[in-house]
Amino acid sequence: MNKILLIIQREYLSRVKKKSFLVATFLVPIAIMLITSSVIYLAVTQGNDQKNVEVVDASGWFNNKLTTTKSIKYTFASDITEAKKTFLDKKFDYLLYIPADTKAIQLFGEKTPGMMSANSIENDLSRIAQARKLREANIDSATLAKAQQEIHVTPLTVSGNVETDSNVAVAMGVGFISAFLIYFALLLYGSQVMRGVVEEKVSRIIEVIISSVKPFQLMIGKIVGVGLVGLTQFVLWITLTITLSSTVGTAIMGNKAKTISQVTQAANAQGGGQAVDNGMTQMMHSVGTLPVATILGCFLFYFLFGYLLYSALFAAVGSAVDSETETQQFVVPLTLPLILTMAIAQSVIINNPDGPVAVWLSMIPFTAPIAMMMRIPFHVPWQQLACSMALMVLGFLFTTWIAGRIYRVGILMYGKKASYKELVKWFRYKE
Repeated sequence: MNKILLIIQREYLSRVKKKSFLVATFLVPIAIMLITSSVIYLAVTQGNDQKNVEVVDASGWFNNKLTTTKSIKYTFASDITEAKKTFLDKKFDYLLYIPADTKAIQLFGEKTPGMMSANSIENDLSRIAQARKLREANIDSATLAKAQQEIHVTPLTVSGNVETDSNVAVAMGVGFISAFLIYFALLLYGSQVMRGVVEEKVSRIIEVIISSVKPFQLMIGKIVGVGLVGLTQFVLWITLTITLSSTVGTAIMGNKAKTISQVTQAANAQGGGQAVDNGMTQMMHSVGTLPVATILGCFLFYFLFGYLLYSALFAAVGSAVDSETETQQFVVPLTLPLILTMAIAQSVIINNPDGPVAVWLSMIPFTAPIAMMMRIPFHVPWQQLACSMALMVLGFLFTTWIAGRIYRVGILMYGKKASYKELVKWFRYKE
C-alpha cells in the first residue's frame, strides 16, 4: 500500500508542478470569462445596423405601408429598371421588388442579406399582406389579434405532496453541460495516463520501476495520481470560472444597466416585455429548484468512476504499444461508446430521458457517465440511479482486472506490434 501511495504522490506532484498545468489551470477560466463577458457585452450593447432598402411595389399593396424600424429603413421608387441601375449608387443596401401578383418577390443586393435583415423584411411584408386579406374577408384584425392568445404551460415535478417548478430548457442545459464536462475529462485525463505509460515504456524507465513494485500497483498508482490531478484542475477551473465570470459579468451589467433598461422599455412598448421578464424570472426560479446536491454528487461519482474505468483501459493500451502513433487502432474503439452517446444526446436522451434507450445507456458502465448525467436534471428514479452506480463500480473493478492482466505483460514487451489477438494471449498468461 505504501508503494502505491508513493506512486500516487509522484504522479500527482510531477504533473501539478509543471508550468503547463499552471498555465492551463489559469488560462482556461480566463478564456471562459472573456468569452462570457464578450457575449454579454455584445448582447447588451450591439444591435443590428439599420439597412437602407429601396422598394418598388408593382402590386400597390405595400406602398407607404412599410414603416421604417430600427433595423430597416424603407424608401419607395416606381420604376424597377431604373432602380436596378441606380440603387447601389444611391447607397441603398438592398432593392426590394414586389411584382403585381405579389409572388416571387425579389431582394437585390451587392451582398447576401443577413438572416435578421431578411426575416425583418419578410415579417413586415407578411404583416401587411395578412391585414389586407383580413379586410377583404371582412374580418376585424383587432378582434382576431385578441383571439390569438398564446398558452404557456408550467411544468411541475410532483414528489409525494411536494410540487416543484421545473423548466425543460434549464434541465436540458444543465444535463448537457454536465455530460460534456465528463466527456471532456474522460478523454483528456485518460489520454494523459496512456501517454505517461508510453513515455515510461519507451524510455525504459519502467524496467527500473518494475524492479521495485508490481505492475498492477504501478498501474493503480498512475491512474489514481492522474485522476487527482484532474480533480484538482476541475475544482480550480469551476471555482475560478464562477468567480471571474461573476465579477466581470456584474461589472459589465452594472455599467450597462441603463442600456438594459432601454431595451426592456422597448420590448414593453412592443408588448413583449412582460413575456421576456416572466421567462427570465421562471428560468432563474427553475435553476434554484434543480436538485443541485444530487447533480453535484452524481457528477463527482460518475467523473471518478468513469475516469477510473476508462483510464485503466487507456493504461492497458499504453502498455501494449511502443509509440503514440500505434495507439489509434485501440483508442478509437475504446472511445466509441462515449462518442456515440454524445452524438445521440439531444435526439434520444434529452428528448426522452425515461425512454428505453436512455435508461439502458445510463446502466451500461461505458456509456453511463454521459447518459446518466443528462438524465439527472429530469429527476431519475432512485432505483435506476442506485442500479447504475452499482453497475458502474462493478464495471470499474472488472475493467481494471482485465487491464491489469494486459498491463503486466505489455509493459515489458518491446519491438512487437500488438494486435487484439495478442492482447487476448497476454490476458490469458498465468501469473
